[in-house]
Amino acid sequence: MKTVTVKGVGRASAAVDTVELSFRIWAKNKNYNKALEAADKQVSTLEEALAAAGFPAADFQTAGFHVNTEYESVCDDKGNYHSEFSGYNCSYDQLLRFDFDAARLGEALNAVAASKSKPELQVRFTLREPEKLEAELLRSAAENARARAEALCAASGCRLGELQKIDYDLNRLSFHSETVMDIDCTMPQTANGAMKAKRSFGSALRPQDIDLRDTAVFVWEIL
Repeated sequence: MKTVTVKGVGRASAAVDTVELSFRIWAKNKNYNKALEAADKQVSTLEEALAAAGFPAADFQTAGFHVNTEYESVCDDKGNYHSEFSGYNCSYDQLLRFDFDAARLGEALNAVAASKSKPELQVRFTLREPEKLEAELLRSAAENARARAEALCAASGCRLGELQKIDYDLNRLSFHSETVMDIDCTMPQTANGAMKAKRSFGSALRPQDIDLRDTAVFVWEIL
């Protein structure tokens, strides 16, 4: 049986519809219970601030929890260095997702800035249902491969037969927009500062679409 092998290139694009706020909150203390208590308090403070802005506590979820022991290099009287325990570092990775709206994003960031917690913050734009875009990407690759195979057969004076095989490596696709936001959570907490934060996001904020590209290899019988 004669075959033709073609690589199909798929492309798909979609506008973002979801905002993803990732928070890293931590506290350090030589006493484990005190470190944990301080970290818990910061999480609760941030949750309350977001809830007051209209973001349900149930949507503010824990994506990770870590406890690390930390040491520092200490020099003794003889000039020798040794490691000395400096404390427990307890940290939470918190996640908040909601439908994309520039004004709503401004309200969330304003709530974070106004709270007494000072988390590390990352803002990303993504899709609520990424599997739909992935399916579109695979359809695009299949259509592209078939069009190429039919063009090759037409140019060679033969016909395309039954599909025999598909090789596809499951790649780690990123369903996040390339738009980058630099946010300082230590924005002014005065009334004027809060208003400024609210007004800093308007209709001009349009995150880049999510653009995907992937390939798959198709093998057809040729007649």
